Amino acid sequence: MLYYLFQYLETIDSPGAGLFQYISFRSGLAIILSLIISIVFGNRIISSLKRLQVGESIRDLGLDGQMEKAGTPTMGGVIIVLAILIPTLLLADLSNIYIILMLVSTVWLAAIGFADDYIKVFKKDKKGLQGRFKIYGQVGLGLLVGLTMLFHNDIVVRVHQDEAKALNLEVVNNLDNGMVHVKTTLTNMPFRAENVLDYKKVLSFLGDNAGDYVWLVFLPLVIIIITGVSNGANLTDGIDGLATGVSAIVAATLIVLAYVSSNTMFADYLNILYIPYSEELVVFAASFLGACIGFLWYNSYPAKVFMGDTGSLAIGGIIAALAILIRKEWLIPILCGIFLIENISVIMQVSYFKYTKKKYGEGRRIFRMSPLHHHYQKGGMHESKIVIRFWIVGILLAILTIITLKVR
Repeated sequence: MLYYLFQYLETIDSPGAGLFQYISFRSGLAIILSLIISIVFGNRIISSLKRLQVGESIRDLGLDGQMEKAGTPTMGGVIIVLAILIPTLLLADLSNIYIILMLVSTVWLAAIGFADDYIKVFKKDKKGLQGRFKIYGQVGLGLLVGLTMLFHNDIVVRVHQDEAKALNLEVVNNLDNGMVHVKTTLTNMPFRAENVLDYKKVLSFLGDNAGDYVWLVFLPLVIIIITGVSNGANLTDGIDGLATGVSAIVAATLIVLAYVSSNTMFADYLNILYIPYSEELVVFAASFLGACIGFLWYNSYPAKVFMGDTGSLAIGGIIAALAILIRKEWLIPILCGIFLIENISVIMQVSYFKYTKKKYGEGRRIFRMSPLHHHYQKGGMHESKIVIRFWIVGILLAILTIITLKVR
């Protein structure tokens, strides 16, 4: 909303109004504003949650210090969501389709998480929202994001007109410098000589009609990514500050990726896809980073509040949707390696337990406990040390993700 105010002030030559033209200025302001909102108003929200007796019910799993957390306010993800939405609404161009999609993604999964937390806390049902309803919501969001990317005319990629002709791409807009905006499922993929992948190639056996059926590949992939990352973030949120800190590291990396993807000079230098109109995503990612860091103020050990599914599902959905929109989804296994390994540890544990129970009559385990962070906790490692070490791994993965931009 401030974006439009300063846009008007610029038309009347008001001093300083031109600052709002710069993504770097608005992004920096977004981080500061989201930090202020999450820290200043976070304490009030925590007090309100305490008055409403929105406390976490703890199931005794035999972990050190676990029962001491009983009664700690949950549903603190509301703080994160507000600290993302308010700066974005104030500082971003709300007519931008990328911003619209990110706002919808945030509210969509936060609402599903809120319903789950509400049932657990107020209905006293530890199972929360039935799993199938969570899946329906994640699939629905995946369809929305995927279909919008396939059919919205503002979601395009800039390529040379010769490349557009060679690949038989749908041209949306002709530029003066021999470049064109095209509708395509081209995406960046690391470790390939040309650094790009077109999902149509998966359907190359269909010949010239491959483009008509590319949705058969693209939509399921988007759904899998959004479902996997949101569930991974949910599983990672098991000890104080873990999911929040890892998400902050991922958010900082996404700011870099969104910026270089929306800047013609950096995109050309790095030989990655330039995505027109996507620069507003830098503002959103900056709000996301500030919200995570601000929430960490209260969520670090010993936590004064837990984010609950309201925050963890929203965080995962934001990361997945943002990576897909800037066409860096193939970097998710590296960037979100912590979420991935947490997911895999649960899958391995459950699958092996069922297999051995069927074969030997007694279930056996690979890990002391899953997800993986509980394995180390069961081994006697203090949760603060686990969190710091996971953060260090997250930083290494973030650096590796950025390095891949130049790896061919």
